[in-house]
Amino acid sequence: MTIALTGGTGFVGQAVLDAAEHAKLRVRALNRRAQQPRKGVTWVGGDLADRKALARLVKGTEAIIHVAGVVNAPDAAGFEAGNVAGTLNLVEAAVAAGVPRFILVSSLAAREPGLSDYGASKAKAEAIVRASGLDWTIVRPPAVFGPRDTEMFELFRIARMGILPMPPAEGRASLIHVDDLARLLLALVAGSDKASHRTFEPDDGKPQGWGHYELARAIGWAVGRRPWVLHLSKAMLARAAAADRFLRRGKAKLTPDRVSYMTHPDWVSARSRRVPETVWKPRVATREALKDTARWYRDNRWF
Repeated sequence: MTIALTGGTGFVGQAVLDAAEHAKLRVRALNRRAQQPRKGVTWVGGDLADRKALARLVKGTEAIIHVAGVVNAPDAAGFEAGNVAGTLNLVEAAVAAGVPRFILVSSLAAREPGLSDYGASKAKAEAIVRASGLDWTIVRPPAVFGPRDTEMFELFRIARMGILPMPPAEGRASLIHVDDLARLLLALVAGSDKASHRTFEPDDGKPQGWGHYELARAIGWAVGRRPWVLHLSKAMLARAAAADRFLRRGKAKLTPDRVSYMTHPDWVSARSRRVPETVWKPRVATREALKDTARWYRDNRWF
């Protein structure tokens, strides 16, 4: 089987390539910049706006795993271009090439499209896939962590200083290790009555997810500290976002859009959207994996 993959150079995409190599699957992976040769991988130059590149990407493949997307943008147009128009272009390429299977990596943010431009764009991408006529599955991962991750890395880095700012204390969120997510995406490639035309919200198996304080202490333990957990209100986070925008401008990590997302109290994966255990179940123990992730950051001198 040959799989078409977008986002293969990113955090989740690299884990998918690792898992595909282990499973001896062939992958055609989209890339915007030249990449080193990799066993079992055919790199296809282009991006989600390049229709000719997408046609080359999906030609001769049996399934598509669509990981690529925009997680941070200065305005709604940035999310629309990457997450909505990009998904539409890929779906049209799949239909034209007769590729039957399409797996979309969405986000829990799609559950609440009114909260953020990011969530709204992911909800629109899901609607495009559902209307495509393809054999689709949508996966809404919660917070994804593991080696190579640049998003949760900030929490690990700050925790080493003995203090960890977090969203309001009443919030809860689910987690999933990147290797578990990659296994799930490959497990869904073949399709089945239990997976086709379904939307899944996987996690690490922890009931009711992680409280913000609990997660902060777990990250502190992973880096060998007992940080003071400082819960910030939405107003305080909004001021911090304005400061980040002033200092880092277009490269700001904390944006007003992200503040709206972060301060929502429930980002726990829904039990009604669990993946059937006959298809997949998590293997990675989160606490130990957080420690392994911190070790990877340390060994690779990210700290």
